[in-house]
Amino acid sequence: MAETSDQESKTEEPTEKKVRDALEQGQIPVSREASIFASMAALMVIQAFLIGQGVQQLTPTLKSFLDDPDGFPLGTAADAQNLLTVVGLQAMRFLIPLVVILVVFGLAASLLQNAPRLVLERIQPNFSRISPASGWSRLFGTQGLVEFAKSLFKLVSVGLVVGFVLRSSEAKAFEAMYTDPVALPEMILTIAMRIVSAICIATIVLVAIDLAWARFHWRRELRMTRQEIKDEHKQAEGDPLIKARLRSLARDRSRQRMIASASRATLVIANPTHFAVALRYKRDENPAPLVLAKGMDGIALKIREVAEENRIPVIENKALARALYDAVQVDQVIPPEFFRPVAEIIYFLQSKQSPRPEKVQ
Repeated sequence: MAETSDQESKTEEPTEKKVRDALEQGQIPVSREASIFASMAALMVIQAFLIGQGVQQLTPTLKSFLDDPDGFPLGTAADAQNLLTVVGLQAMRFLIPLVVILVVFGLAASLLQNAPRLVLERIQPNFSRISPASGWSRLFGTQGLVEFAKSLFKLVSVGLVVGFVLRSSEAKAFEAMYTDPVALPEMILTIAMRIVSAICIATIVLVAIDLAWARFHWRRELRMTRQEIKDEHKQAEGDPLIKARLRSLARDRSRQRMIASASRATLVIANPTHFAVALRYKRDENPAPLVLAKGMDGIALKIREVAEENRIPVIENKALARALYDAVQVDQVIPPEFFRPVAEIIYFLQSKQSPRPEKVQ
């Protein structure tokens, strides 16, 4: 019941990261029916192109055994070894092409479904696979019912097809009683090819359905809850609370550096407590006054405190302070439209040479 409710809560489609992690862990959609169909197709190819030729090549060797059994001496161990070598080579010539065809078709059935991956986790022991509870859920769960339905369909369809083929070949089977025994292998091979071909045709629909079901079931098992998506997003992008805290710390450090740099200012223009802009002007450094620091309210008061501690003139000009605060960024020179009013203040300060704060009306 808990597993069902947990599955029902997974309403969101899996993310790309979820799919990628599943593939890396070896959780891939696989159709077993496709592999079985590939084996049957390989058997059909073997019957059509290899069995007849292989039997013809193997027949002379078998015939020599039957016609002249004394032609192979077995007096010593070397004689027995030679005999086994001859038999083994002939058997290998007959069996190797068959095995190669089966392997090629089996690999093709797997490679066409998914790209090959080396996943060592899949071969590690997993004790949940021998758990009675897990085995019971696999047998009587959704996947178990689907496998039972597929097996039942295969049993019925293959039984009907084989029965139909055998019934249609009944007349030939009776005729074989009166035909030359040499023709019996060819007749048996023909009937076997018809049976295998009919089974392939009967199961091809099941294979297509099973391929679609494997993909659907795989995606369904990878579905995520909304909380899992949120957690994954946090892992990928970082926790918003932590990121906000880091941004706040960065702003605080930047603000502290800015306020500390106000100690190098030539003058501070204030309004009188709401805004403050610290300017530095040296002819050999910049062509125009440079903004070292600016701030409002508490930061403005901090800038004024630094200025007063370092005997930097503080000029109270409400309109100019507000305009500079809005128009200029830190570490930038003032725009040309502020050259004249700022130049007048600098000239006034140079002429007065007063370290105390002055007020320009």
